Amino acid sequence: MKCLSLKQPYAELVADGRKTIETRRWNTNFRGKFFIHSSKSIDSDSATLLNIDCSKLIKGAVIGFAFLYDVKKYISEEDFLADKGQHFSIKFSKPKYGFLLKDGKKLNKPISMPGQLGFFDISSRILTDV
Repeated sequence: MKCLSLKQPYAELVADGRKTIETRRWNTNFRGKFFIHSSKSIDSDSATLLNIDCSKLIKGAVIGFAFLYDVKKYISEEDFLADKGQHFSIKFSKPKYGFLLKDGKKLNKPISMPGQLGFFDISSRILTDV
């Protein structure tokens, strides 16, 4: 199954179903269910703006899963900022894509593992833990 690493607090927000657009500078043809990996780095400025306690964020682990059902290409900063309540980002640069997500859900127990760039495959043994 595919997995995608996200910085905290964004990984937590996607797993909670509160962040429904993940922004990236690259597009993808992938559609479907994927695991959410929380990277070892935290965007502390964003966590502070979102009133999230960094000490409670899990790092370096698979923490949940979500479903990517489409991709939106942002042409203008105005379009990008119009969706701010769904992606929580303020930095616009071209190119910018929004991965449209639904059904975010946290795992009962995080699974510690290193992340990678882009979508990557994870072992089927993890599937038995979900």
